[in-house]
Amino acid sequence: MTVAARARIERGVVARLREAPDGRPRREQLPAALRETLVDQRLVIPAGELRLLERWLEDRLFGLGELAPLLRDDRVTEVMVNGTRGVWVERDGRLEETPIRFSDPEEILVLIERLVAPLGRRIDLASPLVDGRLPDGSRVHAVIPPISLVGPVLTIRRFGQRALSPEDLVRNGTVSADGMDYLVRAVRDRRSVLVSGGTSSGKTTTLNALAFAVGDRERIVTIEDAAELRLPQPNVVALETRAPSVEGSGAVDVRALLRAALRMRPDRIVVGEVRGGEALDMLQAMNTGHRGSLTTAHANGAPHALMRIETMALMGGIDLPLEAIREQIRRGIDVVVHQERDPSGVRRIVEIAELSPERGDPYRLSRIYP
Repeated sequence: MTVAARARIERGVVARLREAPDGRPRREQLPAALRETLVDQRLVIPAGELRLLERWLEDRLFGLGELAPLLRDDRVTEVMVNGTRGVWVERDGRLEETPIRFSDPEEILVLIERLVAPLGRRIDLASPLVDGRLPDGSRVHAVIPPISLVGPVLTIRRFGQRALSPEDLVRNGTVSADGMDYLVRAVRDRRSVLVSGGTSSGKTTTLNALAFAVGDRERIVTIEDAAELRLPQPNVVALETRAPSVEGSGAVDVRALLRAALRMRPDRIVVGEVRGGEALDMLQAMNTGHRGSLTTAHANGAPHALMRIETMALMGGIDLPLEAIREQIRRGIDVVVHQERDPSGVRRIVEIAELSPERGDPYRLSRIYP
């Protein structure tokens, strides 16, 4: 089918959808509108091509347009729209440029609105940044001008249909069997673990896999900015932060959720990522009976991860001496796991280190793996 013919069909379908009694076109009205349009234009299309045409119209009118096929590809884990300059994807761990180009920034704004409006979020000149979680668990982030200088920028991070277990990480080459056995024993022995790494290095995937080792009889409270963790245990309470409303009120951050979690009688607390002052609350939880808790942080290595926890704890707004915070880190964190993504796109655990409770310079780390 030619581009011109497809455009004529699209105009006819849109005209019929606009005739909806309440003025609100619905997805379920599309098949009938398409059939009527084809009859009016005296077009006969084979069944297979008709299904493809209906899917294309559904994506274009109600879905994510040209991005939809990318999101149906199981090998694609991230879709990045750089305004009108191009669309990139991460496929099988590697960045690839796609042939998709948006000619008009308004097209991208429409797609962003379709994503965030059902979530109760908004994006406009007053609020040019938005984060959200889609119904399928994917994470969406959008930025528009004047913050973005290249036009509307949209990033969608997708997650697998099922969470990876410790055995899956061994099969994927993320870590050796011996390394994973050590980590599983550490979690079962209620040792607190910090997973560090850069962006998209697989920290959350590893955190989720380690949480598989927590016993079924334990009560787990998870805290995340955007819910990604999927734990198999029956007694799991999942908490998610909330952005402020249009009026600027109603925000619930990780620190507030950590304080709430302590009142829920948790055996373990799992924080998806510490980014700021909540690091101090997490350390206090680890030092007050919640051994075996798990969290992640951005860092360039195991020693750097501890220094970042220091810095974030100092952002907690409580005037504690640095040495007191370091003592809490030494007594609260037992194992540091550092993960990286290599040039081929494979995510690997490159270091496992035990943190001694004794004073070092300022920490005493013993490398366990590799």
